[in-house]
Amino acid sequence: MNTDDTTVNANTKTTTIKPKKCCICGPVKNCGPYLDRIFSNIEKIGELFDDYVIIMYCDKSNDNTLEKIIEYGKTNRRLMYHVNKQKVSPFRTHRIAKARNFCINKIRRDHSDFDFFIMMDCDDVNCKTVYPEVLGKYLHRDDWDALSFQTFPKYYDIWALSIKPYNFSYNHFENNVVFYDIIQHHVTKLLNMLKPGELLPCISAFNGFAIYRIGRFRNCYYDGRVRFNLLPKNKLVEHQRAANSLMVFKDYGNVNGLFEDCEHRAFHLMGINKNNAKIRISPEILFR
Repeated sequence: MNTDDTTVNANTKTTTIKPKKCCICGPVKNCGPYLDRIFSNIEKIGELFDDYVIIMYCDKSNDNTLEKIIEYGKTNRRLMYHVNKQKVSPFRTHRIAKARNFCINKIRRDHSDFDFFIMMDCDDVNCKTVYPEVLGKYLHRDDWDALSFQTFPKYYDIWALSIKPYNFSYNHFENNVVFYDIIQHHVTKLLNMLKPGELLPCISAFNGFAIYRIGRFRNCYYDGRVRFNLLPKNKLVEHQRAANSLMVFKDYGNVNGLFEDCEHRAFHLMGINKNNAKIRISPEILFR
């Protein structure tokens, strides 16, 4: 399992060929206030590629999310959207995993020749000003297979993050609120220590937006269940020691630790275990 903690420098192989095709994906639910800016940002990111499509999975919303998507689809034929009418799981991470898996299965069926896919959240995190050139500089580098970015003013997505020695979910150990802050400080310190051009290796990271090489994740899927069996035992023990706690399975109200974990962790671990995928974080900020 490739979970080393050495940084990756910019002295990597590059190519002058412009990336050809990318699928930009996202689940949407109650995202109405953000969608105008989200669509604008997607279009700016799409200009980095010769061709791109947009795939959205819509769960039942209490606002005008679906109406906005329908209207946008009338003017942009790149958009494909699916409206879920099936019974949803009581567990949020299971619902989101289903949405993300719909998107990647659509890619596998209809866009298997594409080079990249982007998974992004369509909320306030990504409706800020986007700087596509930040993403563009990494598209020709070969030192990553999944790449996410720092966010302003802080790195926020500790739920999806697995990085030494905090290799699993912070919610599955005691004092999760305290360790949210500890891990946030830890990853921020590591990112700030990087030299120009370096990337931070990790086991899992999302932070609201990530780009993937399709070939490294063809046989992977999102899973919102607790999948500690995907992580080597020594990595779980390392986290137990760092947290000074055995694993716990609490119901926090918004998250039921007995049944739920962040869906990104299983996806990234499958990429590592099956394809030796390189999961990396850039210290640069894409949305500010």
